[in-house]
Amino acid sequence: MSFWSRIAAAFKRPAPVEAPAPVADRFAACIPIILRHEGGYVDHPRDPGGATNLGITHATLADWRGRPVTKADVRALTVDEAKQIYRAKYWRAIHGDDLPAGVDLAVFDFAVNSGPGRAIRFLQAAVGQGQDGILGPRTLAAVQHGSAAEIVDAICTRRVEWLRTLPGWVTFGGGWSRRVKETREEARRMALG
Repeated sequence: MSFWSRIAAAFKRPAPVEAPAPVADRFAACIPIILRHEGGYVDHPRDPGGATNLGITHATLADWRGRPVTKADVRALTVDEAKQIYRAKYWRAIHGDDLPAGVDLAVFDFAVNSGPGRAIRFLQAAVGQGQDGILGPRTLAAVQHGSAAEIVDAICTRRVEWLRTLPGWVTFGGGWSRRVKETREEARRMALG
């Protein structure tokens, strides 16, 4: 290479580096499944949650909005607002973005149904960690080193066992069983790729 060729090469702009592909939005992959399970507006007299729409209870909506709400407010809840509530109060609480595909769905669905703390405790049990309901670095490390499909199975199996102990099992057990079965199947598909 001549002197002038080396000078020209020194001032030549490097080829643009392509940005890495964006990480898949796991929340976007999981939320349609949650919404399908939750359905629309219900106000079952035996459901302690009372008026519920898209899985968002009267109390959850009031807490989210920071003021009392009516049953009409619950009935008028939009899918967009429900998604905001799910991301903020459930997905972030379970660190969904840090969980492997499939495990995220199993824990998210459990959190929506029974609270984030309980869902995290069941995840911790599935990976042999202390069950304090706080998803910290030890639990995350154990999850990352485990088999996602086996973790999904462990969570779903224990979830059904626990649900059977609840007084509402007589009324809602069939629907709960179906929900956990469908969640397990979808989560395993996600986990296995």
